[in-house]
Amino acid sequence: MLTQDQKDFYAQNGYLKVEGAVTGELLARLQAVTNRLIDASREVAENNEVYDLDTGHSAEAPRLTRIKLPHKQDPVFWETLTQSGVTEVLTDLLGPDTYINTSKLNTKAPGGGAAVEWHQDWAFYPHTNDDLLAFGLMLEDVDEANGPLKVIPGTHKGPVLSHHAGGVFCGAVDPDDPLFEQDKAVTLTGKAGDMTIHHVRLLHGSAPNRSDRARKILFYELARADAWPILGASSYIHALGQRGFWADLQDRVVTGAPCLTPRLENVPVSMPLPPAKDNTSIFKTQSSGGAKSAFA
Repeated sequence: MLTQDQKDFYAQNGYLKVEGAVTGELLARLQAVTNRLIDASREVAENNEVYDLDTGHSAEAPRLTRIKLPHKQDPVFWETLTQSGVTEVLTDLLGPDTYINTSKLNTKAPGGGAAVEWHQDWAFYPHTNDDLLAFGLMLEDVDEANGPLKVIPGTHKGPVLSHHAGGVFCGAVDPDDPLFEQDKAVTLTGKAGDMTIHHVRLLHGSAPNRSDRARKILFYELARADAWPILGASSYIHALGQRGFWADLQDRVVTGAPCLTPRLENVPVSMPLPPAKDNTSIFKTQSSGGAKSAFA
């Protein structure tokens, strides 16, 4: 699906936008299921295994930061990942054998929906190599007003900046870090069905949603099968034990098969320890860890 020029652009810059990755009936189904899940959150009063609620959430006016693990909430999200143009892009960039680390549907509420402070995904979950990426599939039009994704090109080739504050992993870089060059940021807007891609080491973030529309982006975080997680990273898998991990790994295969020979590369690693007081989501990690906002 990708041209060689697109692959070269991604390799050089660490991000890419693909227009019309999902269209037509599949996009309509994704939108309908998302709206149904948001509507169902009216019955929820606190964060649970499906929803992260935003400030001011109520039955009358549901406000979410995120729907957790959408690929486990409805089959259409798994179908999109495994049987669509999204799948073609995945294999173009990571090869025939891939697995999913996690998914999330960030539904950033209108009128001030929470920002995601600048960070590198790699800081949360370093692996034996950095052939990992995230897809951001826009389920509605995204413009400058409703908190679009911002990236800093080329930072996937640089250092892993400190994501600590006061000796605790806070999941965000300090905006005063001299290596953080926010003036080089690129804003990724688009139409429903467009998809962004960013490398696991690329610096990125998103401002609060100041519009009157939710910003609905479906994120899949994916890895080449020979990239194995390092013990101590912020992942549920470390609590599973060997048999549980093996069963879970097979459930997470997107294309091809698991790889039992991890590829070790000389990549920069800093462990996300000690953890923040509440590390149940990036929002909680950044707030409880004392992250300094770049969007204040």
